[in-house]
Amino acid sequence: MSDLRYTPFYRALHRPNLFLGGERELVMSTGILCAGLVISSQNWPATIIGLSIWCLGIGIFRMLAKIDPYLVSVYLRHLKYESYYTPRSTPWRD
Repeated sequence: MSDLRYTPFYRALHRPNLFLGGERELVMSTGILCAGLVISSQNWPATIIGLSIWCLGIGIFRMLAKIDPYLVSVYLRHLKYESYYTPRSTPWRD
């Protein structure tokens, strides 16, 4: 048993890619949409609405990232699946 080799798994190699505590794509796309809303309208009500959507979105995305940091990528992969797979060993088999 002492001859077993020990290989450490460094946390930085498999840590999820998060931004501001939420999934990177969701946080950045929400930020871009809110900034576009504020910049395009250029008035106080739109600024308040944009900032409130941003703050609410960040809170929701942080909660979702605590549950599953790869939630959106898993969901998008789920949408690409077919409903039925034929019984073949490889996709290239005739």
